[in-house]
Amino acid sequence: MARLAVLSYHTSPLAQPGTGDGGGMNVYVRELSSAMARLGHDVDVYTRRDNSKVRDVVFVEPGFRVHHVTAGPPTPLGRDGLTNYVGEYTDTVKTLFRLSGAPNAIHANYWLSGLAGHRLKHELNIPLIMTFHTLERVKADTFESESDDRAFQEAAIVACADAVLASCDVEAEQFVDLYNAEPSRVHVVPLGVEHAFFAPGFRPQARRALGLDTKATMLLFVGRLQALKGADLALETLIELRQRGRHATLAIVGGPSGPDGAATLERLHRRVGEAGVINHVMFVAPQSHRLLSSWMRAADVTLVPSRAESFGLVALESSACGTPVVASDVGGLTSLIDDGITGFLVGERNVHDWAAIVERALDPEDAMSLSNAAVIRARRYTWRSAATSLAELIEHLSSESLVRC
Repeated sequence: MARLAVLSYHTSPLAQPGTGDGGGMNVYVRELSSAMARLGHDVDVYTRRDNSKVRDVVFVEPGFRVHHVTAGPPTPLGRDGLTNYVGEYTDTVKTLFRLSGAPNAIHANYWLSGLAGHRLKHELNIPLIMTFHTLERVKADTFESESDDRAFQEAAIVACADAVLASCDVEAEQFVDLYNAEPSRVHVVPLGVEHAFFAPGFRPQARRALGLDTKATMLLFVGRLQALKGADLALETLIELRQRGRHATLAIVGGPSGPDGAATLERLHRRVGEAGVINHVMFVAPQSHRLLSSWMRAADVTLVPSRAESFGLVALESSACGTPVVASDVGGLTSLIDDGITGFLVGERNVHDWAAIVERALDPEDAMSLSNAAVIRARRYTWRSAATSLAELIEHLSSESLVRC
């Protein structure tokens, strides 16, 4: 069985998704690590300590441990501050490897972890597997650029990683087209769903359990509140539907994230007041997975209006609950949603288009058909399958020579 070191420098798999830098990556690292452990592998996750009170090592379950690594002050830091302590983090992880024994492979998540993984690979001769979650050149192409240096560093990591994991064929093509990745080193490993939580249920009962109106049309947005995720378009869709005479509400589940998070939340609150929909919009704190599935079962439609999305875990989890998804026609969302069959993809960011398509999803006959097809489609995605693919890849890399810069 394999020993796997997972680098999750900037956010912990134990953190609540939907706050700070926590999002789909937290779920990914936690669920994939858990699935690997349940297959009999040893998994150690190394994350930066952002709280002085957390233990050095948290034993999550047999075979799965989270190590809090001191690198910089034990407080939350912004993205710019985090770059200053990657070297310290790398040095400490290297020391921990020497104390406990080197792993069979390193799995780095996000480009900051990739910086650490790239160095550890060369200094210790350990295969590097890389998952980026978001890509700077994709964001620059579809939304806005964050940093030329980040794009340069991502390209260097892609060129040297022994394997790059893509969540879908669309992301795999982006690595090749935008980063000149060697296609043979790009492996598609889709994310999974915890079907024990995310499964169909009785919508009125889910609403009663959450204390919600059982008669109103309910739209749902789940995600970090930042410009990239498009909560503003979800709100405008709700406003447009109410202007069309539909008794609709919107639940926005998530918290501010990133440098523009607070401003995004302020704009949303201001727009709610301007439009006079204060009684029809709920701002809900980030929810645990168990409660999040209840919100998805309670909704009539889940909106995923992201400007860019490498995969779209919220869309997949909503589909598994039988709640149709209306999403942007971008990135991994195009591989998760069969347009007109399991949900709808919208090519433009025009609120009239979004409202019209949401109304199609709300048609009683279409809604039932979409719901059934979405559940069946989502069943093919499991974390066990993702872990099995990763384990097979680690075994393959153990017999191969390391890629050199």
